Amino acid sequence: MADNDDTRPTPEAMLKLAQAEEVTAELGKLKIFLGYAAGVGKTYAMLEAARQRKKDGRDVVVGYVESHGRAETDSLLEGQEVVPRKEIRYMEVALQEMDIDAILARKPQIVLVDELAHSNAPGSRHEKRWLDVEEILEAGIDVYTTVNIQHFESLNDVVAQITGITVRETVPDRLLDLAFEIKLIDIPPEDLLQRLHEGKIYIADQAAKAIEKFFRPGNLMALRELSLRRTAARVDDQMRAYMETQSIAGPWATAERLLVCVSGSPYSEKLIRATCRLAEELKGQWFTVYIETPAGSRHIRENREHIWRDLRLAESLGGQVASVTATDITDAVMEYATRHNITKIVMGKPTRRRWRKILQTPIVDRIIRRSGAIDVVIVSFEPDTSAGDATLPRRHNPFELRGYAASLALVLAATVLCELLRPFLAPTNMVMFYLLAVVVAAVRLSRKAAIVTSFLGVLAFDFFFVPPRITFVVADTQYLLTFLGLFVVGIVISTLVARSKERAEVMRAREVHTASLYYLSRDLAVSVDTDAVLKAVVTNVEEALNAKVVILLPEGERLDIQAASEGLVLDIKEQAVADWAFRNNHPAGRATDTLVSADLIYLPLQTPASVLGVMGIKLESEYAYHAQENRRLLDAFATQAAMAMERIHFSRQAEQAQILQARENLERALLNSISHDLRSPLSTVTGVLSSLKEEGAHLSDHARRELLETACGEAERLNRFVGNLLDMTRIEAGAVRLNSEPCDVQDLIGCALAALEARLGNREVSFKMLAVMPLVPMDLVLMTQVLVNLLENSLKYSPSGSLIEVVASTEETWLLLEVADRGPGVPEHDLKRVFDKFYRIPIPEGAGGTGLGLSICKGIVEAHGGRINAENRTGGGLRIVIRLPLGEQHL
Repeated sequence: MADNDDTRPTPEAMLKLAQAEEVTAELGKLKIFLGYAAGVGKTYAMLEAARQRKKDGRDVVVGYVESHGRAETDSLLEGQEVVPRKEIRYMEVALQEMDIDAILARKPQIVLVDELAHSNAPGSRHEKRWLDVEEILEAGIDVYTTVNIQHFESLNDVVAQITGITVRETVPDRLLDLAFEIKLIDIPPEDLLQRLHEGKIYIADQAAKAIEKFFRPGNLMALRELSLRRTAARVDDQMRAYMETQSIAGPWATAERLLVCVSGSPYSEKLIRATCRLAEELKGQWFTVYIETPAGSRHIRENREHIWRDLRLAESLGGQVASVTATDITDAVMEYATRHNITKIVMGKPTRRRWRKILQTPIVDRIIRRSGAIDVVIVSFEPDTSAGDATLPRRHNPFELRGYAASLALVLAATVLCELLRPFLAPTNMVMFYLLAVVVAAVRLSRKAAIVTSFLGVLAFDFFFVPPRITFVVADTQYLLTFLGLFVVGIVISTLVARSKERAEVMRAREVHTASLYYLSRDLAVSVDTDAVLKAVVTNVEEALNAKVVILLPEGERLDIQAASEGLVLDIKEQAVADWAFRNNHPAGRATDTLVSADLIYLPLQTPASVLGVMGIKLESEYAYHAQENRRLLDAFATQAAMAMERIHFSRQAEQAQILQARENLERALLNSISHDLRSPLSTVTGVLSSLKEEGAHLSDHARRELLETACGEAERLNRFVGNLLDMTRIEAGAVRLNSEPCDVQDLIGCALAALEARLGNREVSFKMLAVMPLVPMDLVLMTQVLVNLLENSLKYSPSGSLIEVVASTEETWLLLEVADRGPGVPEHDLKRVFDKFYRIPIPEGAGGTGLGLSICKGIVEAHGGRINAENRTGGGLRIVIRLPLGEQHL
């Protein structure tokens, strides 16, 4: 039964498989025909596969395939059902694009879509064709598509470095993961160049020069390797996923993958180099792993500098580095090897003495027993006499000597207590007091001190309390079992307690680091600008590591200090080290492999897109610089700081884009308004003047008078329009100067009605006010303009026979002016927008307007310290309410 249980997939693997199946259950299947350059035959291979599927009885249609006039491609298209393309007009040009709606309505089993990375014409439903493909897949339709390796997003910078050409049309890498099948279309670069010279590869005229630079033998070989590696990586992922879900222990040696384990010993560096050489000979990948166990926490503190140096060496030699936390080294190594499909584990020859092997089986032997199909390579080294510190006996530090002294004191205390209780207790019961001393030593001192306490306790118990007393002679041999039990139990207790302490210490350290990262993340999340981000980083690093911090950001061609701890000053040498770290995107300074004479360690603030700056840290001791957990924490701080700065940068870019978009919309609205409201009266005035000039002698006086009145009316309209523009400009520039003086509200209403007398005609305007109204401080000219604009608005939007109402009243320290009509009102969601510049709701036929009137009203009222708002009336219509302060005279 146990063997059967071992072959079952892990719950995590089954959950992962179930989630993947759930995602793809209702999606169509995607098949990608992948190439490394144009002309390798992707479209041809896709059409051949489609013809075969059609012969198998599948319903296949062509969504979009571009043959570019090639006869062999056209021949494969014959007999295929082609969905008509959709015509999209852009800048007076008719563009042909794939018709998604027609494909979804047709709902075939398979649809062919060429050129996955293509950008659709403006006005299409989706900006990119791969988005069209995703919509088709969501409808449950299988898709066959073609794409070149250089179009995938993650390889964009690599391709640009290889070819010198930045590919603008990209697709996300997730499509490769989504693909049910990837078919690599591959031909030798020589054959591809021959096809290019024979004119069998379509090249657009405008891209000829770029393609000429692209189609070079070296570029093609590099791109070919990229496509082969990416396809192989996908197959490797599928194989490992299958092994995981089927609980296959593996490995499947499809390619050599080597694993080397390091421990900080003097031989780890040689072991890493040997693994690197072996991997190069076998043309395989190699991994370096360090297993961190709670039981080895003391060992970590003593060797963390060596461990960190070994991991950096492995990374510099091209190995993949990992640090794993586990309770058992053997379990962790085998789990890592199985998960990464390791074929060979490289380990050093054990150097333990034979008697220690009897007490504890070496890790090498345990891994060999459990390796199964994985080869274990044992590397033997000659003893290194240069590593003197590794071979010389270690000197005991004062803390250890104090621990041993404390152990002796505990045993003496237990002995004295047992002597006092000897008349009342049997000797065997006294063992408990010595075990208590062992527990105290394990909790308060160390494991070694607890073992010494256990040993001394056995001797003291034998000498003082086992008959015959005051001698080590044992009369009853059964006490030998008691001695052995006391010693073994003491060792077990000391080991368990010590492990618990070590684990608690590791957990406490991790909790501190986790809390530090949490506090930094919390502070960065609420930071709204770069200064706040830098302040949060400096504060958190100071508190977490008791360090001094400086952050330098680029200003032109040099780095400037933007934030620093109090009292931290950089000289020219330190700034040069920081500049090197920034320009080379590599850590430099103390405890690194570059410019180690610096006083600080400098870490680049790196994002996937660029390097934003450098963070320099000055720790309190040399030990702190080499502590692995400190370096991890600093790397995490640097990463979070860079991400937060990038977020601020992107936020500003988005804000600027919004401002630019709003400005463009405003300019567009202004141009539209001017094109209509400025040209219309000009056209009328020009027409009148032309008529008077050409036919004035033949017109009657009445006709000439009507034409002149029309021209005057349009000229006044034009004058109001230009005046509104000027007023809006003055208001936005803050150039409005109030000539405030106490005014009678009745005079204000009278001036406004007088200005609109000609336009009011027979329209009825009712005016209501309190019997006694106070004088209100205001600029009479500007407020008259406000009322004129409001009344014009009511005239424009209300029926010709309806009543316009003006009401004046007071409310505490405010003057209330209301202008109400019985027009159509304003939609509720637009009530706050009616005072925006150039905002207009649909207006009745023949009514004009710039959309500036209410905006000007708002600016003038707010300049008086008042407020203006709009609300719909019950029964239809709009009411606009103005509130103006009554001033000190009223008080």
